Parts: sequence; structure tokens; C-alpha cells
Amino acid sequence: MAVTTEDIKKLREATGAGILDCRTALTETGNDFDKAIDFLREKGLAAAAKRADREASEGYVEVYSHGDGRVGVMVEVNCETDFVGRSEEFRKLVHEIALQIAAASPLYISEEDIPAHVIKHEEEIAAARAKEEGKPEKIVPKIVEGMIKKFKDESVLLRQAYIRDDALTIQDLMNENVASMGENIIIRRFARFALGEASDTGSEEQEN
Repeated sequence: MAVTTEDIKKLREATGAGILDCRTALTETGNDFDKAIDFLREKGLAAAAKRADREASEGYVEVYSHGDGRVGVMVEVNCETDFVGRSEEFRKLVHEIALQIAAASPLYISEEDIPAHVIKHEEEIAAARAKEEGKPEKIVPKIVEGMIKKFKDESVLLRQAYIRDDALTIQDLMNENVASMGENIIIRRFARFALGEASDTGSEEQEN
């Protein structure tokens, strides 16, 4: 099975390894995702994946106000030790995540947090739109797939493009910090409030 860009991106998000390393891992393992992770671990390249099973119960809660109090964000990010939780590097990461939430209005932390009925509803809307626009029946599933990907990229915090560098996702940012700090880091939960709007509350716990 050919290795696709999406396969590489998925493996990179899960491990924090480089693009070329991910491509090699997938090629060497016949595009088997789990075996590719093991391959990277064995090579010492899966920085984030190696730490994903460690308990993260320390950390920091950031309360951020933006636009002269028109938008407020509260986010809890956890790490393994109080030493890292009190560090400037970790606090900066938490602040950056709060800024991202304020600016990009995510609805969920990870795509696993999206309820099945929400995905089904989005699929129905995408299919109806494609048919309304007169798209050929045979390409409707592909259009729906693309629309769902876009929905996830926009509404899932870890899949969003980082507001300071759109070449990175928030998952990439997390992986970089896991690697540099040497600890498992989890976005545990968040809440975003805006004047005149209903609050958007993120689901709890996403491990890296």
C-alpha cells in the first residue's frame, strides 16, 4: 500500500518524529501504523509517543482575557512534575494554547472528542450541499470526506493551524514541547467565553 501524505501527517502527530523518518517507518513496515510507531520507538525517534503512557497530574491553569474583556479563556494543561509545571517554558506553552483558543474558537481538544452524531450531521449537510450543486453522485463521498476533514481541522484544537506559524498544528507544537521538556503533556480541558455568545467548552483530557 502506498504511503500517503495523510499517513505521514498522522504518524508525525502521534510521535513527533520528522517527516522523512515517518515516511521511512511507514515504508519499512508496509504502512502499518502501529508497527511504524514501534519502528520509530526502536530508533529513538518517537519522542512524544515514548512518553504518552506516563501520568501527568501536575501543571498549570491559565486564565486569559482578550479584547478588553470581551473574550475569556480558561485552560488546564498537565505535565508530570511540579518542577516542569512551574517552569517558564511550560507556562509559555500554556499561554500560547490559551491564545489559540481565544483566537480560533475550537470546540474539541481531539477528534476523538467529537460525538458521533455531530459527524453524522456534518456528513449529511456536506452530501446535501454537493447534490444541490449538481455534483456527480460518484464523487459525493469524496466531497463529504473533504468537508469532514475541513470541519475537524477547524474545530479540533490539536488539528488547528498554530496562530503564530500556520506550518505547524497545535499537535506539532505539543510534540515539540514534549520532546524539549522530556515529559508527557496533556491538554486536560478548556472553556471559552465570549460576550453575547454561548460558551464553547472543550472535552477533557488529550494525551500526547
